[in-house]
Amino acid sequence: MDVFEKTEKYVMKTYNRYPVSFVKGEGCWLYDDKGRKYLDMLAGIAVCNLGHCHPRVSEAVCEQAKRLIHVSNLFHIETQAELARLICENSFGDKVFFCNSGAEANEGAIKLARRYGTEKREDKYEIVAFRQSFHGRTMAAVSVTGQGKYSEGFGPMLSGVKFADFNDLSSVESVISERTAGIIVEPVQGEGGVIPAEGEFLKGLREIADSVDAVLIFDEVQTGIGRTGKLFAYQHYGVEPDVMTLAKALGNGVPIGAIVANEKAADVLKPGLHASTFGGNPLSTAAGIAVMEEVLKPGFLEEVEEKGSYLKKRLEEIVEEFPNLLDGVRGKGLMLGVVCKVSCGDIVMTALERGLIINCTAGNVLRFVPPLIITKEEMDYGLEILRGVLKEHAD
Repeated sequence: MDVFEKTEKYVMKTYNRYPVSFVKGEGCWLYDDKGRKYLDMLAGIAVCNLGHCHPRVSEAVCEQAKRLIHVSNLFHIETQAELARLICENSFGDKVFFCNSGAEANEGAIKLARRYGTEKREDKYEIVAFRQSFHGRTMAAVSVTGQGKYSEGFGPMLSGVKFADFNDLSSVESVISERTAGIIVEPVQGEGGVIPAEGEFLKGLREIADSVDAVLIFDEVQTGIGRTGKLFAYQHYGVEPDVMTLAKALGNGVPIGAIVANEKAADVLKPGLHASTFGGNPLSTAAGIAVMEEVLKPGFLEEVEEKGSYLKKRLEEIVEEFPNLLDGVRGKGLMLGVVCKVSCGDIVMTALERGLIINCTAGNVLRFVPPLIITKEEMDYGLEILRGVLKEHAD
């Protein structure tokens, strides 16, 4: 029985999987069980920012696994404290809570906002979120996700959630009130189609949150850890949130999530109010330390911005070449989306068959979130595959 048959027989079918099984990864490349090589310009969906099996991260995980994998949060954990220091000293944050995923981080951030609100007044519990957003698959995270397909059949959702239009302050003002405890927003909507927030929009959210004493939450699960060319996407805008959620690239593939909070919000979750058995364990935080130290090396983030500009320019050239199929490029850094005039699922599948891994988000946006270590030569290689695929679909 091969891996495809075992998956079909024993694994819940919660994914429509491609007929490929990878057995090895190195840098920006994946290798399947038949020895075929693929250029990964998806990075495990913005997870492997340092590429697959980065030597520094792999070494940190292996060395930590030999010493100590797990200990309860009833005790002090050296790697957890050090990773928290690295995050706080390189962000707006004063304190960090660690968990295991982006959905958990957003779940905890929603709890934090509600606790903050109800300590002010009994009916201050409402959360403002945005249409076309995505914040995870747990019940609270789905409740603040502004795409109905993710909550269909799981109702009723969390009460007290109001939705506004992304990049539209008047829409936010129409739902905000003294009952608002928190506002949650992605600086770049990922699953919504790689749509960056406008600077004035985020500045306006900061002012609105302050006016009603609400917690402003930036979901940086996908944008964090260098993805947009800054360590965190909020740094592009000159706007600091009260809370930021992280996951994905923080462990470069090792499961980890984090809630980063400023002084206003850092002490809301007191002992007994929130917890995570595996959150901040020695193994995941050792990986996180290695990731942060690599991304913080001099010149690393500047190179990401340069590579992002290069990739965007090359993609714009391809858009001009196929005006009947494509309609523009948007995003920040190495988080880019090519808007298609048609559904792009078939394009993604054909690209995979040709040895290029990308994906389709929002139904018609080709998403490019390659490892941040990708070279221009590797980008050119992948774009030549894409060009051939588009030419085939245009004919």
